[in-house]
Order: sequence, then C-alpha cells, then structure tokens
Amino acid sequence: MDSDSTDVRSAQPGIGAFRPDPRPLAPGLYFVSTPIGAARDITLRGLDILAKADVLAAEDTRTLKHLMEIHGVALGDRHVFAYHDHNGDAMRPKLLRALAEGKSVAYASEAGTPLVADPGFQLGRAAIAEDLPVLAAPGASAVLAALTVSGLPSDRFMFVGFAPAQAGARARMLAELKDTPATLVFYESPKRIHRILSELRDAWGEAREAAVCRELTKRFEEISRGTLGSLAADFEDRAVKGEIVLLVGRAVAEAPDEASVEDRLRQALAEKSVKDAAAEVALEMGLARRDLYQMALRLAKEDE
Repeated sequence: MDSDSTDVRSAQPGIGAFRPDPRPLAPGLYFVSTPIGAARDITLRGLDILAKADVLAAEDTRTLKHLMEIHGVALGDRHVFAYHDHNGDAMRPKLLRALAEGKSVAYASEAGTPLVADPGFQLGRAAIAEDLPVLAAPGASAVLAALTVSGLPSDRFMFVGFAPAQAGARARMLAELKDTPATLVFYESPKRIHRILSELRDAWGEAREAAVCRELTKRFEEISRGTLGSLAADFEDRAVKGEIVLLVGRAVAEAPDEASVEDRLRQALAEKSVKDAAAEVALEMGLARRDLYQMALRLAKEDE
C-alpha cells in the first residue's frame, strides 16, 4: 500500500514535515474536515488550523491526535477536548466560553466533514446564536466522494443518512422518498446493507440504478454499480466489512404521451413565442428542448 492511500487510523507518523502558515489564526469556531481513510486527504488549511488553534476539540481525541502526529503538527501544551453526542450539553458551554474570550476553537469529527451525520450541529448553532464567528475548513466527505465515483447523476442529490432501525419507520421513509427526483445518498452498516437493498428493491422496483461504495479511499475500496435488483442479489449472501455509502438513482417519471405534450405546448404558445414555449414545457415535463422546439414549430404552423 503506497503512502497516498495510508489509512489515518493505521498509518505510522512521518508522512511529511508540515510547515504552518505563519499568519495568526483569527478567533472563531473552525469545523475541520478530516480524512475518511487516506491520511493525505487532509488539506493544508486544515493542518494550519490544527497547528494554530488555541483550543482543539474532537469527536474522537485519539484519532485527531494520531492525524496530527502523522503530519508533524505539534500539539504542544494544548489539550484535545472530547466533544460528541453524549457529552455535548456539558462541553458546549466551555467551548462557547473560549470563543467569547476571543480564542480560536477547532473542531473535527472522527472522519469526514463535521455535521454530516457527525456531531457539531448544536455547537455551530449555539455559536451562531451568540453572534460568534463560525467557519469551515472543507475537505474529505464520504457523501461527495461516493457521488463522484458512483456514475449516478450528481446535479441534484439528497443526503438521507442512516435508515431508521425500526421496520415501520423504514417503510414510511422509503414511501416518502420513492418519487424524489434526485440521487439519494444513504449511510448503512455492513451488517444491514442486504436488508436495505432488498427493501429498496421491493419498494422502488428492481430496475432503479444504484451503487454501493465501501471503504472509500481505503486499501480495500470497492464500488459496486448496478440496479437495485442486481445489487440485492449480489449482497444477499455476502459478509462485508467497512463503512458503506449507498446511492440510489433518481425516480424517473413515465414519459408523457404525445397528445398531452401537444396540449401543453398549445397552451404555452397562446402566450409565448415558439422558443419560449418550447423551453418552458421542456423544463416542466423533463423533455429534450430540441424535440419540443420542433413540435412547437409544427403546431404553430398548423394553427396559423
């Protein structure tokens, strides 16, 4: 395994000597994105913030300390405070007090971008309520990495997170999301990936495109693309490990019949030019603008 795919949780120190930006870090709360696998995916700005922040907080203190050690970022006499869902009520006032005193506070989730299925929302919201600066150091995100490699449309997507554990709640969620005109992004446990694939297949049909992205950026990264039917069959008897992002393609509406399209075009042509009417109906009905323009030209001539 080369150094570019070094897992942050198993890497040895010494990837490189980091030299922080000499400029001081302005006061504020910095949400720092950290690698989801490959240790080198941390950004230089993220390292700058970790090197210079007055206060460090993390979902998992050991993971953050190890990441800093890998990149040669000195902890010095600073303490890394644990901040997660279980101690947020107690820890949040301490971090807000530091911010109110004009200090810089860096917060990192265990992996990826804070607040995306990770802690941080209440902290950010509380800081904003007190008119304190909140900034982001963008970087690794399992959602965006999965969208990039899935082969599914990324112009419109919806992050769903983990499906509910209760069968009834899952069924209601799938019913609500079925016709969403966007790529849907789920997080799922390897122990439950077959269950959710089977339920999606049964609820949404076998033909819908999907992708299972496992262990993104890590040594055993695996991308499985296909339909809900084929993927449910592929994972039925598989024992898989690692972190999983499941993506399901958007709902595709049935193409309207030609008579309905012509009726709608005639309505639009009564108020608009051929070009504008075709553009409006094409967008409204999800059809090719060129085809609608030709149809609009024909209808305009027929109605002369």
